[in-house]
Amino acid sequence: MSESVSIAFFDTKPYDREFFDAINADGYSYNFRYFENRLKIETVPLADGCRIVCAFVNDRLSTDVINKLKSLNVELIALRCAGYNNVDLRAAYRMMRVVRVPEYSPYAVAEHAVALILSLNRKTHKAYYRTRDGNFSIGGFMGFDMAGKTAGIIGTGKIGKIAAKILRGFDMWVLVYDPYPDQEFAKTTKVEYVDLEELYVKSDVISLHCPLTHDTYHIIDEESLGKMKDGVMIVNTGRGGLINAKALIDALKSGKVGAAGLDVYEEESEYFFEDFSTQVLDDDVLARLLTFSNVLITSHQGFFTREAMQNIARTTLENIRDFLDGKPLKNEICYRCGQDVCKKKETGRCF
Repeated sequence: MSESVSIAFFDTKPYDREFFDAINADGYSYNFRYFENRLKIETVPLADGCRIVCAFVNDRLSTDVINKLKSLNVELIALRCAGYNNVDLRAAYRMMRVVRVPEYSPYAVAEHAVALILSLNRKTHKAYYRTRDGNFSIGGFMGFDMAGKTAGIIGTGKIGKIAAKILRGFDMWVLVYDPYPDQEFAKTTKVEYVDLEELYVKSDVISLHCPLTHDTYHIIDEESLGKMKDGVMIVNTGRGGLINAKALIDALKSGKVGAAGLDVYEEESEYFFEDFSTQVLDDDVLARLLTFSNVLITSHQGFFTREAMQNIARTTLENIRDFLDGKPLKNEICYRCGQDVCKKKETGRCF
């Protein structure tokens, strides 16, 4: 039965096809239909004849899109990502199932966050271009010893915990915040759980590793920025909506924020993963951020390692196989709270 199942993949790049084709050939043999187009109301007809749609972070699964997919007899939305804020879960409820890849390589994202910290601190990204031009001056490249400084980690899921461990390896003091603290982790790693205000006040570097929820939307805004040290470094490899970008710009202009490393941006869906090098950016906020010499932006590449891509493809196809075989979907998203259904069953409540 599984061999005849067709799956429509939206917003695909050559690297997606490379890894999914390799895993598919290793025991699945599904019929893949790859589309470069992002999933939106105009592109839904491309899924005609497919029982399953595989979507990515910038595909728009609105009520209209889900209703149209249902009319085409699509039964499963398989997200090949961890984030799901692009899906109208209530619209999908009782119409089709939604699964995701809750984790692929927490090391990849945590390591990228630390790479941004190191680059911003020691200006290695600038030095690369300067020396290529034959300029070996080091003026303007002065950084700071990370040893002895205080790092604040917001969110101690798997990614946040790994980032904390890495920064402890630099002999930094690490403060962490999470509404569900893991005190055993804090004890063994020698980090300290504090409230958000204390983290804001004491941290030299703040790295965001929490999901985007109603409570965390714009967790970095004018008010929270005002509590931070002058010259604080802020790094976001989580979700763009965690930061109010306009407030960040004001803080960069005033010197309150000394540096910012952004792998995500609130309006990234219009730009990230695409080539706009020959065009003028019409997003004034993003264009302004790119003008700051102390801002380093990468285009949502934190997840992008070979190990992560293999895990994404493997978990996505396992989710699909479990659905087709009528097995419990361990990575199905609860339409009420967004948590995985299996986690909700374990805890007995929605978060």
